Amino acid sequence: MIPAQFEYVAPTSVDEALAALARHGDEAKVIAGGQSLLPVLRMRLNAPEVVVDLGAIAALRGVRDDGDALVIGAMTTHHDVLHDPLVAQHAAPIAKAEEHLADAQVRHRGTFGGALAHADPAGDLGAPVLALGAEFVIAGPTGTRTVAADDFFVGLFETAIAEGELLTEVRIPKHTGWGAHYEKFVRVAHQWPIVAVAAAVRAEGGTIAEARVGLTNMGSTPLRALAVEQALAGRPATEDAVREAASRAAEGTDPPSDLNGAADYRRHLAGVLTRRAVLAAAGG
Repeated sequence: MIPAQFEYVAPTSVDEALAALARHGDEAKVIAGGQSLLPVLRMRLNAPEVVVDLGAIAALRGVRDDGDALVIGAMTTHHDVLHDPLVAQHAAPIAKAEEHLADAQVRHRGTFGGALAHADPAGDLGAPVLALGAEFVIAGPTGTRTVAADDFFVGLFETAIAEGELLTEVRIPKHTGWGAHYEKFVRVAHQWPIVAVAAAVRAEGGTIAEARVGLTNMGSTPLRALAVEQALAGRPATEDAVREAASRAAEGTDPPSDLNGAADYRRHLAGVLTRRAVLAAAGG
């Protein structure tokens, strides 16, 4: 199906983009890589009067070191995030998740910030970003503000980004030296995960000093497996200890039931995948 007619705007700065959004209000839609919006437009599930394309804003692309944190521009492609050595060194769960995100074509077009702003609970990036305690920098008509990951994901396809605002960058606290793994369960390659788990583990002499675990598709937003994290702290990185802690992965979750699996099946998967992810992260 062909999308409904719309006006196309391609600003070259954040200020120009914000001005365009202010002019057109809720009649405007922002497009980043287009991997989420374009299918919606083609199916005419949404028919904006104006599409504001962020692709020409160079300032929104790239990864930089900012002391205790990495800063990833919202328009940085998945491909560039995946292959950036700073991400691999200091935020490995994100790099691990990017390996499993869709296929090469999507990774070359889709953007890091666009995927997070879309806030699909089955999206691969929410769990690792949440687990690492990221902060989201949002620009609006009155300036910029920073929102913690715990407060960014509000509901199903809903974030803290308000009308007339833009996500400009994501700040990731460095987790240098932590082991990392992303365990994703799908029926076919490149599918949205039925359940996935992002794990970051700081191990000391065979003991888990600290662990951070994020869950994908276990509720209307990405979730932290806080009960697992607490149960792992100070425990040996053994199969039995990790299995016992991972059995608490589904606590506080509300997974969906759909054609890919019932809620109880997802709860079971969460425990299995958490055990695998934590053991893999603790081992490397």
